[in-house]
Amino acid sequence: MSAHPEPRPPSPADLRVEQALQLLQQSGHPLPPGAPGSAAWMQGLIDALCDLSSRDALTGLPNRRSFEAALGREIDRVARSGEPALLLLLDIDHFKRVNDTHGHSVGDLVIQAVADALRDSVRPMDLPARVGGEEFAIILPNCPPAFGETVAERVRHRIENKIIRFGPSQTLGVTVSIGGAYAPQWVRSTAGIWVERADLQLYRAKAEGRNRTCLEPTPVSLVSAEEKGMLFGTSNFGDFE
Repeated sequence: MSAHPEPRPPSPADLRVEQALQLLQQSGHPLPPGAPGSAAWMQGLIDALCDLSSRDALTGLPNRRSFEAALGREIDRVARSGEPALLLLLDIDHFKRVNDTHGHSVGDLVIQAVADALRDSVRPMDLPARVGGEEFAIILPNCPPAFGETVAERVRHRIENKIIRFGPSQTLGVTVSIGGAYAPQWVRSTAGIWVERADLQLYRAKAEGRNRTCLEPTPVSLVSAEEKGMLFGTSNFGDFE
């Protein structure tokens, strides 16, 4: 009985490579190095497309998909290691007014300016992301509670001091409201619970007048009923509650 022939790997001619290259060129992404059609070149093309799919087209920041994946990894890491991690949620104040008054092209400039300020305000290990229209988030691993307020205020001030220029001689300022929460240490939790806690503080910042930072009153969040269920649900420790 003859052995089955080895499957032939697809060649560039079998794939829609030209469409992929055109997509990279339109986005301003560098083309993969190496000889076109080689294994290294094809791998570079795949890596470039993966990177492109994980980034927001307007700002170049990680998009919501990347943010959610990173958030899940970080909350698991905190549960295992006990190291603190801060989540900041940011919302541009009165953004609809900017679009209604100056148009969406100026609104895009505002969003890009906020994204640039975030890049300038965080460490290489932090992850700033655009998660919605005028909504941003930052995951800050290993951020001690003593520094949380300082970090959040630095971000807010950096954005507040941005001057956005458009038209012949027009300028515009922008502010953000920021809400923050720490991941519970040594506790199994979910990304959704973490986001809800930070979102609650963001709403508080808006209710108190916008252009301000609100973090959870306690550095280490109280364990919620859902988290307690995750912690004790498969053990005998629940008998001691």
